Amino acid sequence: MPVKIEVQTSVKLPRQTQTHLEAILDSLPREHLRGIERLRLVDQIIDPRLRTTVKAAAAELPGLYHPRQGKQQAWLEVAVGALLPRSQPLLKRVVPRLSFKGNLAAVVFSLVGQHYYLTLRHSIKRGQLETAVRTYTEKQLRRWQEQQHSLRARLFRPLQPTLERWGRALQKRAATEKKRNQAARS
Repeated sequence: MPVKIEVQTSVKLPRQTQTHLEAILDSLPREHLRGIERLRLVDQIIDPRLRTTVKAAAAELPGLYHPRQGKQQAWLEVAVGALLPRSQPLLKRVVPRLSFKGNLAAVVFSLVGQHYYLTLRHSIKRGQLETAVRTYTEKQLRRWQEQQHSLRARLFRPLQPTLERWGRALQKRAATEKKRNQAARS
């Protein structure tokens, strides 16, 4: 049974958002989506189960996974207001619109990853869940990007190990620089 997509938002969505969502969900393995009933697009996530300390941060929460409860199947909720801010200057509204498709894919992949690891993979402990979901999201995003940009992916595949090695070296250098700055402040 395919995942139903419900649009309950007043935000003007970019063209073909529903088509992009269907393509995003189609890129995932079918067994990872087993048990998910619907994906709902809303303006902002409002959930009475969230604690009061979390409610302030919920305004910027891009997605929420609702696990199965009784007879109600699991479902996903994506806040379009967090992905497409409305009350900002023009330039700060344009950039999120340009990266909306990728950000939407990342949110959907992370929510499906939560569902997959909480319901279908029982070998993951609670402490390992966040890391597992992050790696799942990165893996699925990489696969989805290769499907979307197959020519570009084929051209840059030989260069990718070198670019990743440079990225790790830059991260390592930034971490040592940060430690050095913190030691100098102390």
